[in-house]
Amino acid sequence: MTLTVCVGSSGSGKTTFLNDVHKSHKCTYIRQYHNLRPYIAVSAIPNFDPTKLPYWDIYIKENKSKNVIVGGTIAGQFMAGLSGGQRKLLLFELIVQRTASQDNLLIVLDEPFAGVTDDFVPFIVGRLNEMRKNHNILLVTNDHVETLKKMADNTVTVSAIDRSTVKINGKMGVDRGMALLAMSVGDEYQHSTNNNDLEFFRSVEFSKNGGILNVAVFAVFAFTLFLLMFWNSAPGQEALVLIAAGMVSFFTANPYFLQLVDWRIYMAEEAEALLHSSKSMNRMLKTLLTMFLLVVITVIQFLCLEAVIGTLTTVPYFFGMLFDNVSLLVTMVTLGLYTDLPDQMVQIFGAMPFLLMIFFSTTFSPGAGVGGIKALRYLFSRFYLWCMLPVDIGMEGCPTDGNTLLYLILSSMLTTALFVAWKVASGLYKKMHHGKASASRREAMKSKHFAELQLELFGDKAMRNLKHVGSNHDLQKLAASHKSSKQLEVTMKDTEETTDDDISQGGFDKFMSFLEEGNGKADEEKLDK
Repeated sequence: MTLTVCVGSSGSGKTTFLNDVHKSHKCTYIRQYHNLRPYIAVSAIPNFDPTKLPYWDIYIKENKSKNVIVGGTIAGQFMAGLSGGQRKLLLFELIVQRTASQDNLLIVLDEPFAGVTDDFVPFIVGRLNEMRKNHNILLVTNDHVETLKKMADNTVTVSAIDRSTVKINGKMGVDRGMALLAMSVGDEYQHSTNNNDLEFFRSVEFSKNGGILNVAVFAVFAFTLFLLMFWNSAPGQEALVLIAAGMVSFFTANPYFLQLVDWRIYMAEEAEALLHSSKSMNRMLKTLLTMFLLVVITVIQFLCLEAVIGTLTTVPYFFGMLFDNVSLLVTMVTLGLYTDLPDQMVQIFGAMPFLLMIFFSTTFSPGAGVGGIKALRYLFSRFYLWCMLPVDIGMEGCPTDGNTLLYLILSSMLTTALFVAWKVASGLYKKMHHGKASASRREAMKSKHFAELQLELFGDKAMRNLKHVGSNHDLQKLAASHKSSKQLEVTMKDTEETTDDDISQGGFDKFMSFLEEGNGKADEEKLDK
């Protein structure tokens, strides 16, 4: 396999080049500043042996190996753990161990030496040589450039002056798009989910910094105040007491829901580094955990209401409160976990159900409002919950068919249904355009330029790549032609009669002449038919 180094001056677009490779191929990608949730215990990472880390003996001698966390900052909170350089080595070793059982992967590394002291450079170099035996590696570096260029099979040079072309192994003016296409070769890493991944999720989410403990402490504090201030509430005050209890539940759950964006970003980068099985599974588990937390908070709300007033204690009231809470907070979950929206936008849109409920549900102003606009109250579950109250507070248009709870549940699912419809529609749109883009890429991969770059980058391995994209050429004859050209290169290099560039160009000429010969024969066959 091959090791390709991407070099260039600061600001020339080296990281952008890697990002574009990552977008066009499901590669294993380690960023220069890769995010991991800082409260993850290193020893809890599934199927990972931390004793292979060059610094782990220190923690074993100090009896701290079980308690060392990744460390870093999340949501403005710094947590002491591994240093930046140690985290870089952790990610690097994690990739080595994860990919050892597979082959022909594309591994992309952005500044693997950044933040790492010189005494650990031999460790990284050794691991690179180990991985390159079975995988294609593409990396960017500003450190130890000469060391890596000597190791590398290929060198890609990007320029801040002309971003449309790159230089590959002395070949000037290579189209950047074609270079990206030629680089994006390799199989996708195959995840294998097992109980270790589930145990890892549980241990991380229920750790002292995972957020659950903070919500529990705040819930005890808030509902204790609620009990103290609403104790012995008189019948007839159900609406006011229910509003207070609902607001306590909302603000108890809200901090945990707000951190979902940070969780999503960090979790996605962990998946890219193969820390756990997949983004989809972790999002699903996080969704279930978040909904379970909301159910627990609603149970506490229900029990507190029973304690202070005692007239809202039947099962329909519990489900009414539960789905009313869901309607106010589910947007935080859908946008926070299942979109790429930034934190501020998720907070703005996530607060809309609560804000719109105040204005349009008419529960804060029974009987008031403009006639046509008041009809929007039927879209809000809070309206139906108020219709279920045991006292008449002047709500207009309450259902009289006995299906109030059903309408409440259906209205609470409205935003979720709209979100799912939008995701399905956008998914179909992206799939349609992705299909067109894929077809265009496959056609480009059959071009003369692509074949030339494949030979330059991967040598004999180019035959496998060309076969994979559906080349119609006689690959056995092509391989023999390439092998003979390589033997000619070695002979000429030993006798030092020509330069390396001349040798490489001779190999390309034979390779490309064979392709042209194959195209010519194919055209003749079509004419004969």
